[in-house]
Amino acid sequence: MKFIDAHHDQWHRVLGEDGPKPDPDPAPHLLLSLEQWHAVRGHWPADLPTAVEVPNDYDIEGLAPDLPRLALIVLQFPKWVDGRAYSQARLLRSRYRFAGEIRATGEVLVDMVLLAARTGFDAVQLRADQSLEAAQRALSFFPGHYQGDTRQAKPHFAAQG
Repeated sequence: MKFIDAHHDQWHRVLGEDGPKPDPDPAPHLLLSLEQWHAVRGHWPADLPTAVEVPNDYDIEGLAPDLPRLALIVLQFPKWVDGRAYSQARLLRSRYRFAGEIRATGEVLVDMVLLAARTGFDAVQLRADQSLEAAQRALSFFPGHYQGDTRQAKPHFAAQG
């Protein structure tokens, strides 16, 4: 699991409602809103590393045709009690075989990190009041699981010894 520091992130949000202006040579590593992506995807360079931020109430199937063009999908947790982004991540990994980075943002708490990893997230941006050290420890609390996950379909357990 990668932990993102918002102050040192390689991905940059495009400000403004209209998104990026037509540019024959747009910058790499732009993080677009879903609306911005829909406005530019028809003329966006296919080989440009691009990211899209998706609201947690969006039907992820609508993004399926664009997945080969995306390097990062940012899924939002507007409230820590709203887990719809877990389902979106699982669908992206299991059904659509998205191989790029899936990042959790918003109200991401330490307690959510393990489930985020099991459902397909490989990066999180913790809420500002959360401890990075506690989140890293949380990933090692359970050495085995009775159910499979997006990385390993069959249950896996710690080595018996």
